[in-house]
Amino acid sequence: SERQPTFTGLAVKTIVVHTVTYFVCGLLAFFILDYESNFAERNVRILMRQTDEPIVMAGPLFQPIRGLLFAVAFYPLRTVLFGRKNGWLAMWLVLVIVGILSTFGPSPGSVEGMIYTVFPIGLQLFGMSEVLSQALALSVILCHWVNHPGKRWLNWVLGVAFFVVLL
Repeated sequence: SERQPTFTGLAVKTIVVHTVTYFVCGLLAFFILDYESNFAERNVRILMRQTDEPIVMAGPLFQPIRGLLFAVAFYPLRTVLFGRKNGWLAMWLVLVIVGILSTFGPSPGSVEGMIYTVFPIGLQLFGMSEVLSQALALSVILCHWVNHPGKRWLNWVLGVAFFVVLL
């Protein structure tokens, strides 16, 4: 069996991939879903900060923390997620089912959110394409990078992208 990643190696790669995919998927969604206009609507502005607020613009700077949290969750599952043909699919399903659809609180877009909040279903599903695609990109890229540690070009591309996002 292939050598499994160390916690430190997995944490660094997860932080980098999560931060980059979060930024890219968020930027695409910002323009494609017209977040600036949609977040300004009356029903949305009670839930979401406006896109020009400093903390929103600084959002990518906080993503290394979330990447570390993901790594903490992925590490005990490493034999299932890494070194296997469809490990990325297992990771994506865990992220979607546990992290998006089945949250413990009533987050918009989750089953609990659809039951216990008064937000219209359409509004709850509005940003799902961004969330699902980012979870997919994180899963595919992270599993590929962990499974192919000798691809130096990938280290460089993702490393540079990470630092550009933080700048």
